[in-house]
Amino acid sequence: MWAPNATAVEVMVAGGRRAMTAGPDGWWSLSVPEAGHGTRYGYVLDGDGPYPDPRSRWQPEGVFGPSAVYEHARYTWSDHEWKGRDLRGGVIYELHIGTFTQEGTFQAAADRLDHLVELGVDFVEIMPVAPVPGTRNWGYDGVDLYAVNQTYGGPDGLKILVDACHRAGIGVILDVVYNHLGPSGNFLHPFGPYFGGFQGSYWGEAVNLDGPGSDVVRRYFIDNALQWLRDYHIDGLRLDAVHALHDRRATHLLAELADEVDALSCAVGRPLSLIAESDLNDPRMVRSLDAGGLGMTAQWNDDVHHALHTAVSGETHGYYADFAGLTALAKVLTRGVLHDGGHSSFRGRSHGRPYTGVPGHRLVACLQNHDQIGNRPMGDRLPMPALKLGAGLLLTSPFTPMLFMGEEWGARTPFLFFSDHVEAHLRESEGGRREKEFEGFGYSWEAPDPSAEETFLSCKLDWDELKEEEHWSLLCWYRDLIALRKALPELTDPRLERVRVEAEPGGEWLVMWRGGVCVSVNFSTDTVTVPVGLGGVLLASDEPVSGDDQGVRLPGQSLVVHRPTA
Repeated sequence: MWAPNATAVEVMVAGGRRAMTAGPDGWWSLSVPEAGHGTRYGYVLDGDGPYPDPRSRWQPEGVFGPSAVYEHARYTWSDHEWKGRDLRGGVIYELHIGTFTQEGTFQAAADRLDHLVELGVDFVEIMPVAPVPGTRNWGYDGVDLYAVNQTYGGPDGLKILVDACHRAGIGVILDVVYNHLGPSGNFLHPFGPYFGGFQGSYWGEAVNLDGPGSDVVRRYFIDNALQWLRDYHIDGLRLDAVHALHDRRATHLLAELADEVDALSCAVGRPLSLIAESDLNDPRMVRSLDAGGLGMTAQWNDDVHHALHTAVSGETHGYYADFAGLTALAKVLTRGVLHDGGHSSFRGRSHGRPYTGVPGHRLVACLQNHDQIGNRPMGDRLPMPALKLGAGLLLTSPFTPMLFMGEEWGARTPFLFFSDHVEAHLRESEGGRREKEFEGFGYSWEAPDPSAEETFLSCKLDWDELKEEEHWSLLCWYRDLIALRKALPELTDPRLERVRVEAEPGGEWLVMWRGGVCVSVNFSTDTVTVPVGLGGVLLASDEPVSGDDQGVRLPGQSLVVHRPTA
């Protein structure tokens, strides 16, 4: 255990306190032969504590309880035939364990995998599973980063879900948070210089990636990433808000991590992906290490989301203002991003760089995700007509598409922000902190209490909705679009320079060409005639359409995928 500033360290184990031996560079050690799987323990530093192990694999009693020894070798894996899954050409499905099912456990999620297999997705992306205070949380207040939330089923439960996903042919991406730790249950400060001593982002203190002692701190996060990929058989990591990683060293943490993950991929014989959430619009994020990039496999692309959302919803407040009009949508579909060096009104400055030469599969795009739903005061989702149009464009786009749980059937349940802090001052101020985060965004902020259990319970998916015709119909639309994407090579072609888009100046319709496949969309509520001949092959349509060689007549708010006669 690393505690460079301590003068005496003891481990509380087996009913007593035992002194540890100081070693080089602040490392302390002690052999406890009788300790085994399940043995509780904690550290006492200069008389203070006991504290959980900074690298605790198991917190069976929660973030304020002792650590427990966890032996990975005790779990028997059944995914021996799993050879991994390349991100290219894949479809991702993001879910939150606590609200994906009524039970809110890994096992319950595993029991729903048939639904995802029939939907046709290739990966599930699991929101963070590190232990959090209380019993409910989005996961971004995590502490004890090497452990797994016991409420969900603990470390064995996560392995059961990953195992089941692999048997079903589905890869697993895990969302991890390395830019900050939660405000409650974070006991890293007494151990060493894990933090930079300044507010790194809105969410908390910056981690120490470039100051004194940062060599060990960097290993703390890199080893954590390798643990998930190696010991839990995870196929990829989604790295939360990497723009909030403050690192001035010559080799950025992300580049160092990419190098380590490449080496691990060679060792385990399967592809391993790193997906960065980045607000920088910098193509260096996804360029290879040997090309001077940071080596990320892909990055979340908010510009595509914003352009799609604005087109199907008509909203233009906050950061949506720059995306008003179909010209913005046309640009992101052909160039990957809107902000490529031009002015961003929301930021009040120029932003981004061109993504020239970056293939579309390196940009993960969505119509909805946990942030874009949960950052709305009422956590409301898009209505069904908007979902039909947006999904039609997303799933025929050159990007790596990602869905958010329940989207595929138009779930009416919200996805609100919720937490369960133990400390009264954190519970009582959570709503105010959330409102302050979105000052100036254009919302009249009236949101349910994030700390109320009812807020959390209202977010659990209602799977009985699938018994209703309108929800089942939308699910079939999503299934058909995903199947079409997998059947037509034109739709997975990631070369942005081969995408052609024509948008009607008045903002009523848009046509996107993917090779010989044409996607025609009517955003207005009136029937319009799009000047693309309907002759040829009709591939998919959410509404009955008509037309001739001169044009296709689309009913209000409808989309058709067709292959016109050359």
